[in-house]
Amino acid sequence: MLEPDLRIRIGEVEFSNPCLTASGTYGFGERFPQVLNRLGGFIPKGITLLPRVGNPPPRIWEGSGGIVNSIGLENPGVIYFTNNILPKLSHLNTKIILNIAGFAIEEFATLIKILDGPVVSGFELNLSCPNVPDGGISFSQNPKSVAKILQETRKMTRKLLIPKLSPVFNNLLELAHICEEEGSSAITLINSLPSLVVDLERFQPFLGGRTGGLSGPAIKPFALYCINKVKEVLKIPIIGCGGIMNYQDALEYILAGASLFQVGSANLINPFTPIEIIEGLKRYCREKEFPDIKRLINKLS
Repeated sequence: MLEPDLRIRIGEVEFSNPCLTASGTYGFGERFPQVLNRLGGFIPKGITLLPRVGNPPPRIWEGSGGIVNSIGLENPGVIYFTNNILPKLSHLNTKIILNIAGFAIEEFATLIKILDGPVVSGFELNLSCPNVPDGGISFSQNPKSVAKILQETRKMTRKLLIPKLSPVFNNLLELAHICEEEGSSAITLINSLPSLVVDLERFQPFLGGRTGGLSGPAIKPFALYCINKVKEVLKIPIIGCGGIMNYQDALEYILAGASLFQVGSANLINPFTPIEIIEGLKRYCREKEFPDIKRLINKLS
């Protein structure tokens, strides 16, 4: 049998395989280029208009089913990123999707105006970060804000626009419809879930930012549920995210309706996990005699 075809196309962008990195788990791509070059796409750490120092420590809590992070969108700001980091990404042999976060609607359009260039294949709009006090997840709670952000950002670029949505405290199906109607190329489901960890010794929140976002295997069943429900009513592709640790997890996402998937928490344990997942998918397709992985998308009976 010929090598299985893992290519996936969204709009005019063809990904060599459906595996992407979740934003932040490989920093700005300084390390492990041998991994990134074998992936369908790389999503660097999120970028904001101005530099951010992020939340005070502690920023990470690890539990049996995942981690809660409270990084707070720490990053050097868009000007430094554009001048010092973005040019280096051109050396990677993979598609580059930039994750951008704003604290006001107009900031998203400004970020794209600055960042849109030949290195970039598209933008993931972070409308759901659960560990910042302003913006973040509040956008996913306001359908009018989501619509306005997409209207303004679509004016700035013809490249991929991919809102990253939260499924909590909102009508997710309504948000998905709005994203499709306002020109989204795809949507990412789901972001980490808002969480609180309690320090029993001090009688206060454990994390320095008070709350954080839960990721890892604990959220996978809920993410699969969200993707499968949204896929029933959505025509644009879905990028699945949440607790993918191996190729079997990735396959579940594909069968539930995701065209591509992001690997996040697993990278913090083993940075070579994405390669193992891609090889696992190839092996599965060969054994089951599936020549094209697209045939498995949304195939739950």
